[in-house]
Parts: sequence; structure tokens; C-alpha cells
Amino acid sequence: MGADTRLEELGMSGLGGTGVGKVDEPEFSELAKRHRRELHVHCYRMLGSFQDAEDTVQETFLRAWRRRETFEGRSTFRAWLYRIATNACLDLLAKRRPEPATGGEVLWLQPYPDRLLDELAADDVDEPETVAVARETIELAYVVAVQHLAPRPRAVLILRDVLGWPAKDVAELLGDSVNSVNSALQRARAGMREHLPAERQDWTGSDEDTRTRELVRRYTDASVAADISGIVTILRDDVRCSMPPTPGLYVGRDAVVNDWVESGFEGMTNLRAVPTSVNRQPAVAFYHRREREGAYLPLTIDVLRISGGAIAEIVTFHADQFPQLGLPDHLPPG
Repeated sequence: MGADTRLEELGMSGLGGTGVGKVDEPEFSELAKRHRRELHVHCYRMLGSFQDAEDTVQETFLRAWRRRETFEGRSTFRAWLYRIATNACLDLLAKRRPEPATGGEVLWLQPYPDRLLDELAADDVDEPETVAVARETIELAYVVAVQHLAPRPRAVLILRDVLGWPAKDVAELLGDSVNSVNSALQRARAGMREHLPAERQDWTGSDEDTRTRELVRRYTDASVAADISGIVTILRDDVRCSMPPTPGLYVGRDAVVNDWVESGFEGMTNLRAVPTSVNRQPAVAFYHRREREGAYLPLTIDVLRISGGAIAEIVTFHADQFPQLGLPDHLPPG
């Protein structure tokens, strides 16, 4: 049973929000948390940070509880929560990041675990977020491109193109005219074309076909062996490599390889790897043997974008992301 249906049963969908106002906090929280994952994904797209999305969802529920008398039943409970969440994201962006990302880098970028995205897939297939995830709007390159948009056009793009909201509803949320929303959407789409990979429609994404699995296996084996020459054979000429929050975006095979050589990659030994998936993309988590601890401890996780039978992008995250991705905190020796 959906939360909106439950609202109707409780008499909470009438004008004036009198029904919502009569519900106690545990009941309200139970209704709201049914939308928690989709709201979290929405905030993640807006903010590019898993942790900021977590904080913003908490703020959304707090605001919703405090403003429960304002729910008038003219829209669904879900849409009401999305309005609050979007405004909470805009408030956070105004405070923490008044300027959008530039130069192709998003230093605050964090990964989103597929195990949590699977919670959306388990819901009704007609839910808007389920469709949105299937449209690959959760992949890292999309999230990075979105972060290059100013906050309000960013909100317009996500509400219109990802969630499918009518222009009049977006205009009402933002306090703008429909014409302003439509103009912002066109600017946002143009901005996305500038920052998305040209071959985006050809991405293999998380499709686990034989070719993709073999490519990931070769990348994993060569990485564990610190075999740069082996990795080079499966990189595109225009491969991109970054490691947020560490500054530095390397574009092109030569630039990427030179960075690896300078960072001492070839001397990295005693590695083990765990295949996983992040943001609906193949990923490999690496662990490094520590003699003192007698175990392999988290090192980095590489998230791969594959295009045309080669690796087009590698986004590396630090070990502090392992817990939220549900990865083991160590691997035993052997």
C-alpha cells in the first residue's frame, strides 16, 4: 500500500492539512520514511554527495513534520515531500556551494551504492524513481555534469527530465513563471550536452554482458599485478581519470599513465580486489596487505565507465567510502 493511499485512509488528504496535523510523530515518520530512498536519490543528484543527501533528507523530514499543517491535499504526499526536499537542497547549495562545479571536476563527489538503489527497484515499477534510475541518471558522469549547472536550472532539469514533473508544478515550487522554467530547462539541457560524454547513449552502464565482465576482469588482474602496460591496452585514447576529493582531472591515456607512474603505482604490491557495482556501473574495491594488522585493509575503489569495448573513465574513491558501500572492513590473509 502506498503512503498516499494510507493518507487517504487516515483522512489526511483534505484541504487545510487538518488530517496531517492530527497525526502523531511516529505515524508521520512511518508514512514519510516510505519515500526515504527515492528522496535520498533525488537529493544525491542535486548535491553529488551521499553524505550531504543524507543530511538533507533528515532536514526534509524535520521540515515536513514542522509544516504538516500546510499539506493541503492538492498534490500527493510524495510530491509535497519532493517540494520540501528540493528547497532543502537549494538552501544547502546556497550556503555551502554558491558556485557550480567547473572544469569537469567535482571534488565533493561521492559514490552511491547499488545495494541501496536496489531498494527502489524493489518498489512499484511505476514509481517515477524506478524509471529514472533505469534511464541512467544515477551514473557518475551524469551526476558530475549536473553539478556544473547553477542550482535552480539544476533543480528544473531534474524535476522535469528525471521525475517528469509538469512545468507548471516546477514553476510553483520555485516561485517562477512557466516561461522562466522552460527557459531554464533549455539552458540546463545545453549545459548537460557540454559536460556529458558524446557517446553517452552507447554506454554499457551496468549491463553485465560477457564483454563487460571480461574487460573488468582484465582491469582487475592487471591492477592487482601493478601491470600498467596491461591496463593501457584496455583504455580508450581519451580516457578520463579523477580521484575526488583530491584535485586533478587527467584526460588522455598518456596523461593518465604518467600520473600513475609518478604516483608509484608500479611499486604497489600485495593487493587484493573485490568486484562490486556503484552508481549502476562496474567497480573494483582494492585492499592492501598490512603485515602489522595481519589482514588486507581498504585502499581505494575504482568506478569504471565502459564505452566501445574499452575503459572510458576511472573515478577512484578513498577507503573512507567503503562503509557506506557495504564493503568489508578487511579481508583475511591467504
